[in-house]
Amino acid sequence: MEDRPSADEVLLIGTVVDAFGLHGEIKVRSVTDRVDHLRRHVRTVFVGEERRPFTLQRVHEPKAGVLILTLSGVTERTAAEALRGAEVTIRESDAAPLDADEYFIHQLYGLRVVESSGAEIGIVREVVQTGANDVIVVERRGRSDTLLPMTREVVERLDVAAGQIVVRLLPGLIDDEG
Repeated sequence: MEDRPSADEVLLIGTVVDAFGLHGEIKVRSVTDRVDHLRRHVRTVFVGEERRPFTLQRVHEPKAGVLILTLSGVTERTAAEALRGAEVTIRESDAAPLDADEYFIHQLYGLRVVESSGAEIGIVREVVQTGANDVIVVERRGRSDTLLPMTREVVERLDVAAGQIVVRLLPGLIDDEG
C-alpha cells in the first residue's frame, strides 16, 4: 500500500457530495480544471482527513465542476455513501505542470512582496479568491495590511523559489496613511 502523504504534499481536487449508482462510484464537486490530466496521469487519490489512498480506476465528467470517480475497493453504494463530505486530494507531484504565469494558492503564503525599486512592502498573509483574480493580503510592519491584485498590471515577477513577488505599484494602490 502506498505511503500516505502529509497535508503539505497534497492538492485538493474536490469533495465527495454523494454516491453515484449502485457499484460504488462517487460523485465529486470538482475544484480542478485539469480533468484530462487527472484521467490520463493520476493513479492514486487520497480521501478524507486521514488521506486514505485509493487507486483511481475511472474519471467521468458529466458536466463542468462534477466528476464521477471509480475507486479501487469501493464497489458498493454503501461504501461510497460512507465517503460523503470527504475531501479528495492528489499528490502535488502528480498535478499537471503549471504554465509560467500559474501558481498554486498555497505557494503565495509567506512570500515577501517588494516593489520593482527593491523597497520591501511586506509578507503575504492571506490569499482571497474573488473570481476575477486572486488578491493577496500583505501584512506590513507597523502599518495596516494592504490588498494587491494578482494581475499582470501589478505583478511584475512571481518567484516562488526566491520567496518573493515583485510588484509595480499603480498610483493609489496602497494607502500609505495607515
